[in-house]
Amino acid sequence: MHLEQAELQVIEATSGRQAIRYLQEYPIELLILDLMMDDGNGFEVLQYLRKENAGPLVIALSARREVQDKILTLGLGADDYVTKPFSPVELVARVQAQLRRHRPHSSYPAKILRLNKLVLDIDNYCLRNDGKSFTVTPVECRLLELFMQNPDRVLTKREIYKHVWNHENFDDNNLSVFISKLRSILEPTEGSLHYLHTIRGIGYRFSGDGQ
Repeated sequence: MHLEQAELQVIEATSGRQAIRYLQEYPIELLILDLMMDDGNGFEVLQYLRKENAGPLVIALSARREVQDKILTLGLGADDYVTKPFSPVELVARVQAQLRRHRPHSSYPAKILRLNKLVLDIDNYCLRNDGKSFTVTPVECRLLELFMQNPDRVLTKREIYKHVWNHENFDDNNLSVFISKLRSILEPTEGSLHYLHTIRGIGYRFSGDGQ
């Protein structure tokens, strides 16, 4: 109902098998995937999508809040992870953000942030790190935008979560997963510059010069 009110066309599948059949029959842009299903689980649908190199974006829904579940789901190729219970308004916002990333952009100039060797193209969800380009998710992009606009400042976890997810329901595990994903992009090897610093019990500090 909320998605249709946002003028999005919706097809509802009641099982994993039906979802796979619809994915084969219709040009679906985005899949909201419940990980728990009567005839299996959403992991099987996600594995099918990535095995077939299918293109739909995926937002996973789950009551599981454990970090390992989120790491597994994101690692299998989900573009976002939403834990139950959630606000329908927030889910619609996440869907719209993913679709903006997926669809061709207008001719308006992109919003660019630069910080030493880092260049963030906010409108096109692209990070260039020392000349190498990486596609980032909307959540990763908002995290990078916040950090790059506040270099060398300690940001609390709650402050980060409120800015990026735009609500007060703080989820430390969810934040930790995305911080780990950012580290894999920004600091891929032991010799890489060290941008993200954990301030134990408080939050994170983003080093502008990677030191």
